[in-house]
Amino acid sequence: MTSIDVLDASGAKTGTVELPEDIFGAKVNIPLIHQVVVAQQAARRQGTHKTKTRGEVSGGGKKPYRQKGTGRARQGSTRAPQFAGGGVVHGPVPRDYSQRTPKKMKAAALRGALSDRAAAGAVHVVSGLVSGETPKTRAALQALRAITQVRSVLLVVDEADELTWMSLRNAPEVHLLDSGQLNTYDVLCNDAVVFTREAYDQVVARLSAGARTEKEDA
Repeated sequence: MTSIDVLDASGAKTGTVELPEDIFGAKVNIPLIHQVVVAQQAARRQGTHKTKTRGEVSGGGKKPYRQKGTGRARQGSTRAPQFAGGGVVHGPVPRDYSQRTPKKMKAAALRGALSDRAAAGAVHVVSGLVSGETPKTRAALQALRAITQVRSVLLVVDEADELTWMSLRNAPEVHLLDSGQLNTYDVLCNDAVVFTREAYDQVVARLSAGARTEKEDA
């Protein structure tokens, strides 16, 4: 079992935590991760796109010219698809893009993504980023840069940690999530994952319980 240092706002070591092998040392199943990420992106699509068919566009009730004698192809309406302003053939219609993804697949993909970041040394745990009771964006960013210098950071915090939320919610290089929202896509989209100590304990407890259930079912 691998252990990493718990750092404070200045980047100094304040303790250590163990990275469970079943979460941060799991097998990285790339096809599974791809399937879960595609499903997650599909679920974000609104699916409200719509085009009008020739029966829905306005106008075109009158035959544009007589059937014979003009030398042109016969036409029955100016709202046919070949005319400008006409209907659209086989256009998109409102639909639901969401895919059914079992919870065990989502959990396995998340463990694989976290394991990939842990293998690259891109998982960090902090005791805190802001001191006092007032939100401080500059101080929080300085503390975060003392821990990691990567371009984009996924910061996982406790839902009740309002001080950290208020301090970093507007920082473009930081993506904030509470521990219950941690997902595969956001782990892969960011170069490093930083947990507060409370959020880390919550994530480990949730994913460890899921891993034990899978082993029992197997």
